[in-house]
Amino acid sequence: MGEQYARNWKVAVGGGGKELDTAGLRIRFATQQQDSSTPHVLNLFITNPSRATIEVIREEYKKITLSAGYNSDIGALFSGEIIQVRSGRENVIDTYCHIMATASERPRNFGVVNKALAAGHTYRDRIDVAAKAFAEFGITVGHIDDLGNKKFPRNFICFGMAKDLLREVCEATGASWHIHNGKLNVLKNKNTLPDGAVVLNSDTGMVGLPEQTIQGVIVRCLLNYRIRPGTKLQINESSIQRAAFNPSVQGAGSNELLKDNNILGVAADGFYKALLVEHNGDTRGPNWYTEIVCVKADGGSSLALYNRGIRTEERD
Repeated sequence: MGEQYARNWKVAVGGGGKELDTAGLRIRFATQQQDSSTPHVLNLFITNPSRATIEVIREEYKKITLSAGYNSDIGALFSGEIIQVRSGRENVIDTYCHIMATASERPRNFGVVNKALAAGHTYRDRIDVAAKAFAEFGITVGHIDDLGNKKFPRNFICFGMAKDLLREVCEATGASWHIHNGKLNVLKNKNTLPDGAVVLNSDTGMVGLPEQTIQGVIVRCLLNYRIRPGTKLQINESSIQRAAFNPSVQGAGSNELLKDNNILGVAADGFYKALLVEHNGDTRGPNWYTEIVCVKADGGSSLALYNRGIRTEERD
């Protein structure tokens, strides 16, 4: 990453990508993005917007893209559809416009499949059926991991919700799926996106020290649009603050998980996989950060993963 100063951002709405005129206005935003099927969410606040600005974004399900970075080096943090626009007052002087958007709510909730696959089909064929259903909502195929060459000896009827078909395939192959900025991604639990590792240290924008928790390793850095769910991170092992045991917990509780290096251990090689990514910004305040919850890139897990049925091979 280049020099991280001189913040830059833009907000585009509508199918034509028309930019909102936010010059001189305060913009605050927060995104929540996971490597699971849960839709990504954007909350964006514009302080003291004009009535014309509010009307531009009033229509529901209009597309919105938020990009941010530094100088000319900016990239998309979030791309999705507006589900609510509301306005009000922060105080006696200032008004606001709040935009809430999701990245994959409609394809996830309304994408259906109805197709027969012949004997000899593979898991990838089933993924392609679901991807075709999502394509009706503007979702394209991003990165799909190799799910093996297993061929089914019988035909298979794909019928029902596309999300359920994806869930079944991912549970059978040890993977997870998510939609990020209009692209469907399917990643094996031990794999990361093939974009290369993002190095995080004090020279590249890391803020404070990473901390080990029962949910995974939490690290904070200056806002970086290159980090998204599934991204490979490189963090110096010696900089991670180990979690303290809770003496009030007895038996196989959080203490046992923290002691098990196969579960929440710190990666000796320094490579991690981003599970949860949150971008937070304030164009007139100090907040301009990316916060990540990550686990070992070679198959580490966390309580968050266990709660949704994802387990490492070492543990099983």
